[in-house]
Amino acid sequence: MGFYSCNNLLLQGLNFINSQRNHISVSGSNGVTISHLTITAPDSSPNTDGIDISHSKNVRVSDSTIGTGDDCIAFGDQTSQVFVKGVACGPGHGISIGSLGVGGASAQVEEIHVDSCSFKGTQNGARIKTWQGGSGYARKITFNNIKLEDAENPIIIDQYYCPHSVCQTTVRQTSAVQISDVSFTGFLGTSATDNAIKLSCSETVGCTNISLDYINIKLASGNGNTYSSCINAHGTAHNTFPSLLCLKN
Repeated sequence: MGFYSCNNLLLQGLNFINSQRNHISVSGSNGVTISHLTITAPDSSPNTDGIDISHSKNVRVSDSTIGTGDDCIAFGDQTSQVFVKGVACGPGHGISIGSLGVGGASAQVEEIHVDSCSFKGTQNGARIKTWQGGSGYARKITFNNIKLEDAENPIIIDQYYCPHSVCQTTVRQTSAVQISDVSFTGFLGTSATDNAIKLSCSETVGCTNISLDYINIKLASGNGNTYSSCINAHGTAHNTFPSLLCLKN
């Protein structure tokens, strides 16, 4: 189901099952309210995003259950003033900003706010993904009060995103979508992998003003501890487990 160039759109109380591709697309719209949806597809079904939003502003998504084979919710280029609350995601690839900057494109995404959501058995939790060689920005993004159960990548910034078998190397790419002013606050639960926090930012541009507070992510198996990893990520971390010694001031 697709919505294009809509003003004051209301979508609520519907069930979506086994779309052949993404279930809902919203583009070029202003004033969108989406609530009380159930979206279901097998975790093995490719490109079956739950809700894709791009070139839109003033969007609210709330009180919905989404389980698919791709992103539960994905925010594309030219998207701003988005508020997501009370979404249960799983299975799927998490709630994602991006991917952005494919083919050297410029992206502008800001004011994306995700609150009181859960991730169960997902490939990712809170994710920002950009291609190498892009430009523009993704900024003023918050993920708050997140519950995790067996999520593979609970917190991930990936500026080396490339789902193909052959990708550009870091040496060939000197530009990137600038990621800044991002906060992850109140994450509690378990990770399916030991590398629970991945902040992989551009080696030439980097991520700035990244904030992590009140994070407690343990290994789902209970055997061993989780850890964090960083590439050129700058910011602060408080009351965070695993610790982020790799985060630069």
